[in-house]
Amino acid sequence: MKKSLRSRIVPAAVLLLAGSMCFAEDGKAIYSSKCAMCHGPTGTPSATMAKMMGIKPTSDPSMQSLTVAEIASAVKNGKGKMKPVAGLTDPQVQAVAAYFKTLK
Repeated sequence: MKKSLRSRIVPAAVLLLAGSMCFAEDGKAIYSSKCAMCHGPTGTPSATMAKMMGIKPTSDPSMQSLTVAEIASAVKNGKGKMKPVAGLTDPQVQAVAAYFKTLK
């Protein structure tokens, strides 16, 4: 018996959506444990941290223009005064970079 295209696409879409939700949740958890202390829980660093480390809020146009790949590179390799974030796998780096991109 032939399955219709729709009967194949709908389950695939559901799995993809569920997977992306888990990816975002993992990114949020990683951000909370590894990044929020400097970048702030919502992407706005404290005034002291912003001044000391030169951290801009995620609402800054220069931060908004960063791609997920650029954010991932900063997480993995460091940038400016930011040291590389140790102990993350490549999928975790991608997850936290994608989550960071959602912060406004």
